Amino acid sequence: MLAQNEPWLSMAGLAFSVLEIDGVPVPAPITEAQIEGLVDRLGDDGLAAIANVIKDAYPTSESRADVGNLLGTLS
Repeated sequence: MLAQNEPWLSMAGLAFSVLEIDGVPVPAPITEAQIEGLVDRLGDDGLAAIANVIKDAYPTSESRADVGNLLGTLS
């Protein structure tokens, strides 16, 4: 089952976040074949670029004390 394959699930999540490629809208993939096709189209460089944008937009916390707390809420 692909849902238990963490690397595949990670790539699928990155591919699902794509809204457009070179200014051309990309419909959200629905089937496994569509996800795999989009992952292939993006390639390693495209997936890495998406991961970097997401990482920059949503930086991880330095401390696990922040997990589950809203920003600015005391632990």
